[in-house]
Amino acid sequence: MVTNEKILMAKNGDKEFYILPKMANRHGLIAGGTGSGKTITLKVMAESFSDIGVPVFLADVKGDLAGMCEEGIDSDDMKKRIEKFGLNDYGFSYKKYPTQFFEIDRKYGLPIRTTISEFGPTLLSHIFELNQTQSDILNVVFKIADDEGLLLLDLKDLKKMLEYVGENSKEFSSAYGNITKPSIQSILRAMVSLEQEGIDKLFGEPELELSDIIKTDANGRGVINIIHSQSLILSPRVYSAFMLWLISEIYETMPEVGDLDKPKFVFFFDEAHILFNDCSPALLKKIDQMAKLIRSKGVGLYFITQDPTDIPDTILQQLGNKVQHVHRSYTAKDKRNHKAICDSFRENKDLNISEVLETLGTGEALVSFLDEKGAPSMVDFAKVLPPQSKMGTIDDDTRDKVIKSSTIYTKYIKDDDRESAYEILNKKAEEALKQNNDLETNKKLDKEQEKIAKAEQKAYEKALKEEAKRQEKATKRMNTAIKSVMRSTGSTLGREVTRSLTSAIFGSNSKTASRVAGNIGSALGRNILGTLLKG
Repeated sequence: MVTNEKILMAKNGDKEFYILPKMANRHGLIAGGTGSGKTITLKVMAESFSDIGVPVFLADVKGDLAGMCEEGIDSDDMKKRIEKFGLNDYGFSYKKYPTQFFEIDRKYGLPIRTTISEFGPTLLSHIFELNQTQSDILNVVFKIADDEGLLLLDLKDLKKMLEYVGENSKEFSSAYGNITKPSIQSILRAMVSLEQEGIDKLFGEPELELSDIIKTDANGRGVINIIHSQSLILSPRVYSAFMLWLISEIYETMPEVGDLDKPKFVFFFDEAHILFNDCSPALLKKIDQMAKLIRSKGVGLYFITQDPTDIPDTILQQLGNKVQHVHRSYTAKDKRNHKAICDSFRENKDLNISEVLETLGTGEALVSFLDEKGAPSMVDFAKVLPPQSKMGTIDDDTRDKVIKSSTIYTKYIKDDDRESAYEILNKKAEEALKQNNDLETNKKLDKEQEKIAKAEQKAYEKALKEEAKRQEKATKRMNTAIKSVMRSTGSTLGREVTRSLTSAIFGSNSKTASRVAGNIGSALGRNILGTLLKG
């Protein structure tokens, strides 16, 4: 809760432990085993930030943070705690907080989306678990999409783009370097695997705008944005991908503001160990850089985890405001981690850190917050204050009312599906197929016409040949008839001519004259006929 413009987090008798608003962007840690009280600590912090006008974003992994939208419920246990801490003297009261619910699915909150282009190849390579070669090719695919003006909005766009590049790998390799089809196929397989975990629901439009979560209500209180993560946490890669994207988006979008009296925004990352599991050196370096530089943009990052040693040292050493709940040592590894936790605090000679750390009860913690100069205070034992909003879950009707009453409800409740790579490449493929079909059809028509022309030519040639044969036969028949007629005529004419001649020689009644006349006449007739026919 807020008192004297400071965030009162815990007490130990009369001793008070505060987070100073101007040091809240130096990041923080809430750690401890299951059931140690981390969720209550998170709620008290988030409520206090909201009270001083700082918007908050947090993941509700167990479903018990949603109660922030309702007033706390008075009970005998709460009365005892309020009296024990003397909170009535600080003006403690039950109240609800301005809350917005989000979810990757839309059942428990407004759908929260980003585009493939905004998410980028670096984070995709991380969650797809690509090797360096495959990661380089994915970067090339994004470059080709940019060069060809193809929007990558959702997963189907990326899938279509990968198929397109794979089909035209030879052409693209000459301009962008070697692109192998096996690598393309490996990326597609990784994508299909993550689709089974629901990552496709993260991508699309409308894309989340930071101005819709980094805002205050009419009373100047920071809006508490809660992403329902009970199902999301079952897909660790999707969960870490989303949280990494949001941190990156905040880092890249928000301007430098330097030192402020209070943060502009606070981001809580629950189950933080998931973020760093199998994290590549390149990505770890990027997270480390963001953690170092994002505070100058007025943003505080708070990591929640069971064991702080799950967080890399380069990140852990930047977390100035710490609340460490119980840590029990059962194994050799636990004991090594236990020592590392103790060594991470500024020593308090009046406190046996190791012993206290193992015996802390629920709601009890070792605390160390940054002082006015930014130096960590000596570690001390304290009991975390109770929250002012409702502890536990809410019913579906209450959640639904909060969702629908949000000023951004109509903006995000419906999905957009602009023309992007998927539609454009499909259209190109359809046009290419149509052109190919038209070409094939034209080829078939040309072949048919050629076949018809050949058949017609063949029929014409056959008809000519048949006509020539018919005319030849007719000519032969005519010639035979003419020959017969002329032979007969020639013979008769020849006989008549020669009869006159032979009669004069042998006498008109001579048999010899008749025989000679007949022979000479026939021969003479045939010669005359042959001469006529040749002519």
